[in-house]
Amino acid sequence: MQKILVDDDASCRIDMYLSEKLDMTRSAIKNLIDSENISVNGRFVKAGYKVCKNDEIVINDIPKHELSANPENIDLEIVYEDDDLAVINKPQGMCVHPAVGNYSGTLVNALTYRYKNLSNVNGDFRPGIVHRLDKDTSGLLIVAKNDKAHLDLAKQIETKECKRHYMAVLQGVLKNTDGEVVTYIARSKKNRQMMEVCDSTRGKLAITKYHVEKVLNGYTLVHFELKTGRTHQIRVHSKYLGHPVAGDKVYGIKNKEKDLAGQLLVAYKICFTQPTTKKQIECQVDLPDYFVEFVKKHSV
Repeated sequence: MQKILVDDDASCRIDMYLSEKLDMTRSAIKNLIDSENISVNGRFVKAGYKVCKNDEIVINDIPKHELSANPENIDLEIVYEDDDLAVINKPQGMCVHPAVGNYSGTLVNALTYRYKNLSNVNGDFRPGIVHRLDKDTSGLLIVAKNDKAHLDLAKQIETKECKRHYMAVLQGVLKNTDGEVVTYIARSKKNRQMMEVCDSTRGKLAITKYHVEKVLNGYTLVHFELKTGRTHQIRVHSKYLGHPVAGDKVYGIKNKEKDLAGQLLVAYKICFTQPTTKKQIECQVDLPDYFVEFVKKHSV
């Protein structure tokens, strides 16, 4: 059994909400709903039920492979570690947690091999995972070793006390050297794997600050700071500015950078408060070689 408390104004169908939350197909979620294995606030609902803030969703019978991962001996770059948490430098190409059809080689597989104790706030599906990065985005992730630390860190992200900094290469040259993008973002109506800018009636507020670090030949090196943490936020906002992230095969110009394995987007710095000691922690990593080489190649 797994419990999920809706902590935002989701205002969408429960099958869509759980499909995104659990990385399961909507048909798999619908089967669980139809077999009365999913209830909301103590009663069974239909797939079209609109979830609301503070709804308690109980899922009784999810196939184990949907929610857990076998431990795998995968090398991890540990940037910082103490009794409550670890900060991992996730490589490009690694998924954070298992999803349908992809149950191995993820960060969770590696974490469950390395650590005996991880937080269980997100159930067996995402042990220790406080926040996520896209598969083809590299960089820093906080992993919680106990539920108390997890809840504290999640609150810091929600209240923006946790500062997350990214470096990216965008296609083209930005008009302004500094700016703040403020929009609403929701899942695309045409493609459920994508997000899109929309109006306030459908999406969630998304705020991204940016600063141009260097103008390249046909590209721009940009620093981003997230003020909110929506799915694909920087990638969607970069596209909204008219300058998608270089190498982004979803939101970018198709086949423009064929030599890149993924988008040039790196979570290179993160700042937060240690949950127990209240000490300020700042972690930073060098930009990966493929990123640096691309910048050198296109420097003016």
